[in-house]
Amino acid sequence: MAKVAPELQYSDEHEWVAREGGNVVSIGISAVATDALGDIVYVDLPEVGATVTAGETCGEVESTKSVSDLYAPVTGEVTEVNDAVVSDPALINSDPYGAGWLFKVAVAEEGPLMSAEEYAAANGGEL
Repeated sequence: MAKVAPELQYSDEHEWVAREGGNVVSIGISAVATDALGDIVYVDLPEVGATVTAGETCGEVESTKSVSDLYAPVTGEVTEVNDAVVSDPALINSDPYGAGWLFKVAVAEEGPLMSAEEYAAANGGEL
């Protein structure tokens, strides 16, 4: 069973949200998603300064199995992109809740988010 980090919130589309302080959040994809995707080989992320809208696509993740859209769990402006995962997408598989974070957003509005417990129950994850 895939690990679900208890301190995070999650979207229906398997993105996680971590509060950074103020209105800034980090966003990544869950271990449940990385397990389903397999080895991630490419990631396309929004540009710094771009506006993302909760529930809409903002990039994509390509694995050896498939290509999946990346959905924004919040609405706001992208403030930082993790260049390390662009250079080495395997970081998303090896450390999805740490070094594998994708981008940060200054949040204007949150989309519908689940607690770790709700996400784990809905997706077969383990806290």
